[in-house]
Amino acid sequence: MTSLSKLITFSDEQAMLLETATSFCREKSPVAKVRNLLSSEQGFDPAIWSEMVKLGWSGIAVPERHGGSGLSLAEVATIAEPMGRYLLATPFTSCQLFIQGMLAGANEQQQSLWLPRICDGKIGTVGLFERDGDWNLDHIDATATLTATATGEIVTLAGSKSLVNDVAVADVVLVSVSLAGAPALALIPAAELPASRIRREGVIDETRRSFYIDLTGIQVPVASLITGQAARAALNAIRDCALLLASAEAAGGMAGALDVIVGYLNLRSTFGRKIGSYQSLKHTSAEILIGLERSRSHVYHAASLLAAGQDAEVALRMAKVESGDSFAFAGDRGVQFHGGFGFTYECDAQLFLRRALWLQYTFGDPTHHRRRLADRLLPV
Repeated sequence: MTSLSKLITFSDEQAMLLETATSFCREKSPVAKVRNLLSSEQGFDPAIWSEMVKLGWSGIAVPERHGGSGLSLAEVATIAEPMGRYLLATPFTSCQLFIQGMLAGANEQQQSLWLPRICDGKIGTVGLFERDGDWNLDHIDATATLTATATGEIVTLAGSKSLVNDVAVADVVLVSVSLAGAPALALIPAAELPASRIRREGVIDETRRSFYIDLTGIQVPVASLITGQAARAALNAIRDCALLLASAEAAGGMAGALDVIVGYLNLRSTFGRKIGSYQSLKHTSAEILIGLERSRSHVYHAASLLAAGQDAEVALRMAKVESGDSFAFAGDRGVQFHGGFGFTYECDAQLFLRRALWLQYTFGDPTHHRRRLADRLLPV
């Protein structure tokens, strides 16, 4: 006897999309280009982003009535995986988090205003974290420094947000606030954020662009708010999307790290033989491959549940833990296998280790998710 909660579904459409996305990312994001973009201001190539928009990827999970493809997060994950494998840097993930928050919480007027624009290539992002480092998105009312005060038809914000990805190139930002002691979300057009309020943060993954934004004194109309149960639904949807895409990207990153490792093991020789012939290195490479397969299974199990409209919280947290730990192990071994060269900036393995450490902690580290899993699976 089987049930959907025990199955992994992977459609022919997903298989074709994965093949297309893999070819696209391989062609558009060779490691030399990844390195060239590290020092750029935007951190990504706008021409490549435009191509992704033309392929319909920016709006792949947006309903057709708003100009999207009407597909699910399972298809979004299928695109995110090869992006991780080839370290392709774009605002894709930021846009998907924005989209899911809007679909879960925004009213029809708000959706009609912004979702078609995202499908046409405009960039949306989310601002959810603050300097206290709390990964529980529902704790705004207890711990947040950002508050919103409504006066008539205008809401005045006070506070700041950290780790806001891609805000310097975004057209709109969805930020979490505390309104009358309860979580809410505010839609802020980027034009309302002066450049002086945005400060780039230094993060370990140099392919990312993360920012601190000061929102004190920023005013938005009440019509731009998402409140009540809709706000909580939006926060949960953003969390689910973030966990799925981080896990999918980590699975792809493991495949990329393994490519680098195997290439080097078959290149470097010591004592007259390829170092890949040494048993300890072969065994460790096999461990990485097994971790990759475990992670992909978790990712597409969670994606299958989300696509079917089932509760996927447990599956998502398990995917995040597995992929985070396995990718960090792969990145670390990649650096170690290169010996002294692995600790230099010129070694490509360190790019994957940096990405692994970023993904391992984004939206909660493994300890955080194990605790949440214990609460769900081992109730007192």
